[in-house]
Amino acid sequence: MPQLTAQLIKSRTGAELNVYSSDATNPRGVVQINHGLAEHAARYARFAAALNEAGFHVYAHDHRGHGGTTGPDAPARMFAPENGAAKVVADVEAVHTLIETRHPGLRVITFGHSMGGLITLNHAFTHPARAAGLAVWNSNFSAGVLGRVAQGILKFERFRLGHDVPSRMLPKLTFGSWAKSIKGARTNFDWLSRDAAKVDAYIADPLCGWDASVAMWQDIFDLVFAGADDNNLKKLPRTLPVHLRGSGCDPASDFAKATEALASRFQALGFQNASIQVDPQGRHECLNDVNRDAVTLEFIDWANQVVANWQKT
Repeated sequence: MPQLTAQLIKSRTGAELNVYSSDATNPRGVVQINHGLAEHAARYARFAAALNEAGFHVYAHDHRGHGGTTGPDAPARMFAPENGAAKVVADVEAVHTLIETRHPGLRVITFGHSMGGLITLNHAFTHPARAAGLAVWNSNFSAGVLGRVAQGILKFERFRLGHDVPSRMLPKLTFGSWAKSIKGARTNFDWLSRDAAKVDAYIADPLCGWDASVAMWQDIFDLVFAGADDNNLKKLPRTLPVHLRGSGCDPASDFAKATEALASRFQALGFQNASIQVDPQGRHECLNDVNRDAVTLEFIDWANQVVANWQKT
């Protein structure tokens, strides 16, 4: 199995990004991975190995406030005190620039899980010519009125508590609420996966499962509402291949309703190559659930089609 190689690269935002990469022997393209909230990029090693075997180089970095990425304005559990959403998107662009330098001529598919999907879509409409395809999995751009209420709570918490402390309310409204949605749950993180070993590994990982700062939550909602704006989606080419995946037992995406709503928006705006897959029994982390091998093969099939269609043009 190919091993992930780690290196530090400098982003124009000032952050030193901890970037993992692994190479395919006969590359057809590149997949750039954006991980989710309160986890890190090394958790995608199995996915990367499968992609390498299918002919894709892989790049995955720890976002600001996560894993091994550091910066003068990026302490643990925070993107930045100010403009964190824009900075985390700019860091993704730094990784794409690295890929372009190393692998000229190979097209890049940008993949994002959960919060990583928020970042993936925001990066795409900020740099609409960058990606050959987008994969947005288990992400929720349907915050609506409750999201605006959450922003109000966070604004009050920032005023009273500061920007660099964990939010008192948002963990209860998100992780805590999601834990309660799984009947007969063994742990507070069973909403992540039906595989007990994967849940236990997440709980045992000191780089996972922490409470985000007030500032990070504010930035996450900035990403959500930017992605909820159709004027931003309209910046993307209508021929761009888009792969959406949701899980029917995932409380973080309102049991796939948020994924279905995003698919409907792409369809209404005339995107010709947007597809959606929903696993009725799946939970939040598709790549760590009991059917992860089948899910991975489905993604590889789609990625192969993206590359094949691009090579025909």
